[in-house]
Amino acid sequence: MQRPHRKAPARAFCCSGPGGKFQLPGQRFQTGWVTNFLHEFTSFLLFHCAICLCHVSQTNASKTFIIGTKVEEKPMDSIFDLDHLYRTYFKMALPSVFGLMVSVVYNLADTFFIAQSNDTALIAGVSLCAPVFTALMAFGNIYGQGGSSLISRLLGQDDREGTGRVSSFCFYVALTTGVVLAALMMLFRVPLLGILGATAETMPHAQAYYTVLAIGAPATVLNFIHSNLVRCEGMATQSMIGSIGGTVINIILDPILITTVGWGARGAAIATIVGYLCSDLYFLWLLHKKSRCLSVKLSQCHVTGRELQQILGVGVTAALSNLMQSLTVIVMNQFLLPYGNDKIAAMGIASKVSMIAQLVLVGFSFGGIPLFGYLYGAKKRDVMRKLIRFCLTFLVSIAVVLSLILCLNSGALMRLFVQDAGMIATGAQMLRWQVCTAAFGGVVLLLTVLFQATGKIIPSFLLSISRQGVVFLLALVVCVHLFQYQGVLMAQAVADILSAALALGLLAANHDIIAKQ
Repeated sequence: MQRPHRKAPARAFCCSGPGGKFQLPGQRFQTGWVTNFLHEFTSFLLFHCAICLCHVSQTNASKTFIIGTKVEEKPMDSIFDLDHLYRTYFKMALPSVFGLMVSVVYNLADTFFIAQSNDTALIAGVSLCAPVFTALMAFGNIYGQGGSSLISRLLGQDDREGTGRVSSFCFYVALTTGVVLAALMMLFRVPLLGILGATAETMPHAQAYYTVLAIGAPATVLNFIHSNLVRCEGMATQSMIGSIGGTVINIILDPILITTVGWGARGAAIATIVGYLCSDLYFLWLLHKKSRCLSVKLSQCHVTGRELQQILGVGVTAALSNLMQSLTVIVMNQFLLPYGNDKIAAMGIASKVSMIAQLVLVGFSFGGIPLFGYLYGAKKRDVMRKLIRFCLTFLVSIAVVLSLILCLNSGALMRLFVQDAGMIATGAQMLRWQVCTAAFGGVVLLLTVLFQATGKIIPSFLLSISRQGVVFLLALVVCVHLFQYQGVLMAQAVADILSAALALGLLAANHDIIAKQ
């Protein structure tokens, strides 16, 4: 599974209606609270980043001392403070959670600024390019998550030379992949836009957005590399700063380029790519100034066949999770279509609200990847077993709390977006089904990233295609056959339970991860 990122093109159902209000078919959204919220949240992000930078400077100052012009480095064992295991875990996980929550705000901001154009063709044209971004993100995750998994284990083995080689390899291969993708996307631009569903009306906007996205493909792919790799050295806060910094720049540029300058779809795409470029430059500076192990030296850009197998094996399964998530949405909408567009719209809103719980669980799961990989590489099985037990207990507990909050307030949460009583009732029911089994979903998420961190390719592959893949599709077909419309709603809950059982079974089968020493 891969971390959700900050940029997702505006969804087609968030069209703008008269008077500057978001509008679904027959529904309207007040946008004043959105504007105020975005303004306050952006200010908060800038303030928080400043605080984090001060904290990072103080932390780095405490890690080194200067003798003449030489900087003394702490030993390798100090990357993670295992004497305070739970505190170290939260130090790694909380920045991931915060960064993912920022992505929710950015999606809302991007949708808002695009919708203010009152141009349905513009909104649709940008929305058509969503699969392109998903594909670029998937390629980035191949090297970002695949590389970070291997690097964490190499650090646990105190292999600095291997860490430098793998990190350099991931950087240059990702850059090359981005350049190749950019060339192919430009070469096959017209046929690809046709496949994406562009019509004569939406083609100008889709092509403008797509072209900038294609040219900026190397920057987009690279962004997923070092945001993952620097966390292997314990620099979770710095990773968050890089991601949030790009997001803030993107939010600032969106209204300027889309509305003030009048570039529309092209402006939205340029804002996105500029945000990624700024993040990329920050991470390169971070590696040059702060990293003790990671490298971008071309001379170190080589790996062994076994290392390449590990990078691609773990990375491809992580990328597969992104693609499966998109497939789930498409298939769910197709099964809801016979029951009316209002059901699809309600599911879209319910899914966005349920992302609150989903992203919290994803952040706490992914936050443990560097620590899991490090402990596995260092063969500290007792500590690993202790951390897994704690993480499972914590994730299940927080999932139950979030589920209760969202279920008990499902109607009120839907009412924030729509005023129609029928839509509220429908969406509230969907939301309850979406989050009632969040605890089982948390188990699947945690064990998926555990297998990725420890290089267990087959178990991580099976879980990547289970909860929002093969198991979900099977559950959907069976539940619809037995319960019709209600079966569509309960399919994800059934898939969560079955996938959690599969995950625990795979953990028992791969007992070497937690075997007593």
